[in-house]
Amino acid sequence: MSNIPYKIFLEEDEMPKAYLNLRAFMKEKPEPMLNPQTFEPVTEEELNAVFCSACVEHELNVTDKYIEIPKPVQDFYKMYRPSPLVRAYNLEKLLDTPAEIYYKFEGTNTSGSHKLNSAVPQVYYAKEQGLTRLTTETGAGQWGTALAMASGFFGMDTTVYMVKVSSQQKPYRKAVIETYGAKVVPSPSETTEVGRAINKQYPGTGGSLGCAISEAVEVALSTENCRYALGSVLDHVLLHQSIIGLESKTALDKYGITPDVVIGCVGGGSNFGGLIAPYMADRLEGRNNVEFVAVEPASCPTLTRGRYAYDYGDIGKVTPLMKMYTLGSGFMPSPNHAGGLRYHGMNATVSKLYHDGYIKAVSYEQTKVFEVAKDFARVEGYLPAPESSHAIKATVEEALRCKETGEKKKILFGLTGTGYFDLSGYMKYNSGEMTDYIPTDEDLEAGFASLPEV
Repeated sequence: MSNIPYKIFLEEDEMPKAYLNLRAFMKEKPEPMLNPQTFEPVTEEELNAVFCSACVEHELNVTDKYIEIPKPVQDFYKMYRPSPLVRAYNLEKLLDTPAEIYYKFEGTNTSGSHKLNSAVPQVYYAKEQGLTRLTTETGAGQWGTALAMASGFFGMDTTVYMVKVSSQQKPYRKAVIETYGAKVVPSPSETTEVGRAINKQYPGTGGSLGCAISEAVEVALSTENCRYALGSVLDHVLLHQSIIGLESKTALDKYGITPDVVIGCVGGGSNFGGLIAPYMADRLEGRNNVEFVAVEPASCPTLTRGRYAYDYGDIGKVTPLMKMYTLGSGFMPSPNHAGGLRYHGMNATVSKLYHDGYIKAVSYEQTKVFEVAKDFARVEGYLPAPESSHAIKATVEEALRCKETGEKKKILFGLTGTGYFDLSGYMKYNSGEMTDYIPTDEDLEAGFASLPEV
């Protein structure tokens, strides 16, 4: 038995006091965002109309390697952080692999996921600015729950546009959001112009994150003293999520461990970007040769089958354009159960690093993902969210390769959340009713047709 404990916790004084700004370590920066009307680089003033000013400052900062975490945010973090870093001894035994497997578990708060890491600073900054209302979108519901929790704590009025199919699949997630005081609107709705237009164009649609973003942004722009809060995709969110990687590195450094492979699921890219941040920063400065693997659903294959192009972040085409890997803002993903990964685009920094060869990407069908999720739950005790289970699947594949080759790799993956609100998915898998959907080339071409000519 190794001398490494099952769970490695940090002491309170070891928690990060600053976020890591990954873009500051990159020699080649991501391309700037563009105004959706003029296609010119978006200005700070234009972004301030949508987001709170502190988040805009973070979004545009490409020079400061570290950005201080405000003391009230640090104090909130102490209620649920540091999160445990776990040595997956039982999974290693099940797989009979020589590999060492570690995972950072982010499901120790009521939201059940990593999303609270960014919700807390975003609501804090909005409150400090004197704002009184926030709008947002949510896919699987983790972000909506997290923002509702932070809003309840700081006293912020918040409306959550929840992807309609997710609101139908997860009524109890809606109940938790409302318990914390936020309002939930299934999207696309009839409460906004863009929602009505989407319903007309796609009758009976289950919606998408792109739809919900459009509605939330429309309301933020048309409501006094209101801004939009985003749970993924943009770089200020990735910045806040760097706390995951910083804690992971501090914990593993205690035992002299540097992972050979870091694996995370990707939807918008923020949890993956946050997990890899300190290790990628070191690699960019030549201090390690860590391999990074991004894992996505085969039903929404943004990195593995998408295009690297400027695109809108939403189906209503009201958000700034980003140079990213995308399936086109008009791509309507299948209503699979990895709701948090049901997004057409990818964070610009993650996209740039992938394009430049620093990151590998793989995709899996959801039946294969749920298969390993059940194995993981049986031996490790946690019921993983479908999103996180994509990372588990890739980790299992890597560990089995080590079994074949005899390599003793050290693997770190992100367990971003729990699956207690995803039981409809587990029920479908257990009953044999779950099916896989992989978009055809024709499906993807329909999405690519919506790409702007920039």
